[in-house]
Amino acid sequence: MAQFDEKISKDQFEPAIIDASTSERISKPSLNYWQDAWLRVRKNKGAIVSLVVIGILIIMALIGPSLSKFEFDKQNTKHANLPPRIAALENVSWLPFDGTRTLKNGNVVNPYEQKQIEEYYWFGTDALGRDQFSRVWKGMQISLYIAFLAAFIDMVIGVAFGAISGYFGGRIDNIMQRIIEVLSGIPNLVIVILMIIVLKPGIISITVALTITGWVSMARVVRAQVLKLKNQEFVLASRTLGASHSKIIFKHLIPNLAGVIIINTMFTIPNAIFFEAFLSFIGLGLQEPLASLGTLIDEGFKSMIAFPYQMLVPAIIISVIMIAFNMIADGLRDALDPKMRD
Repeated sequence: MAQFDEKISKDQFEPAIIDASTSERISKPSLNYWQDAWLRVRKNKGAIVSLVVIGILIIMALIGPSLSKFEFDKQNTKHANLPPRIAALENVSWLPFDGTRTLKNGNVVNPYEQKQIEEYYWFGTDALGRDQFSRVWKGMQISLYIAFLAAFIDMVIGVAFGAISGYFGGRIDNIMQRIIEVLSGIPNLVIVILMIIVLKPGIISITVALTITGWVSMARVVRAQVLKLKNQEFVLASRTLGASHSKIIFKHLIPNLAGVIIINTMFTIPNAIFFEAFLSFIGLGLQEPLASLGTLIDEGFKSMIAFPYQMLVPAIIISVIMIAFNMIADGLRDALDPKMRD
């Protein structure tokens, strides 16, 4: 009972001193939605590293072919199947850039010395003697074209179609959703084959196929979000003030869906890149002498055992692209989706 005998000081019953001038002071600067999202993205190291990697790959795709003195489509059969050789790294024994390759019997040979070749092919050459370095970065341009095409289609067709369908509802929504069901029921591969029959195998056929069906998933996501928002107070207020339907859709609804749109677009990009690579791998993509990462992987796969570098280099690059875009998408989802915030 000794603990109850302790006396409580009268000072503890004094009222707190409250300074009204500082009670509502904001110690941190106010941030808008995008500034707060950027701060959250910066905390995600994987997304930042992936963003840097994508930036480097985009720069290399633009300037990479011009860094090499060899044209991507120039053939030189005397220089066929040369292994990678880099001047600054050829004397480093543990790096595979010394121009040598190991035969099946275990012997190490140097094709550059055997053929008396003085040039340096940084990524080696293919079976026709074409420079792999310039061809890889030329193929990277195709992959980036597919990536930005898929993003553009999602942003324009998918967002507009889904927003209009969800906003008006009723008969318009039923008709537009039946169109989506028909398009989603047709596999992309079938559409590409039909485009090849009408057109020719190449980038145009892939572009048309993506334009026809690439926006369906985005339209469904946007429609579902618009159905949630169209009866909220800010939309009803805009209607009361006499705002037109187009103004409500494109000025009020779509800006409130920016986070969802960006997240889904970033997840669409790697799928589109893989779709083009798959088509090129099975022979339905680009045709010679054009190159994409898919065609380079297909060509390297045919001689993978003898010349593994011909497939490894484009395979590593396309893997890095897809992983980086997925990491960026994960970072943006954590930053822009309110449900993911702690």
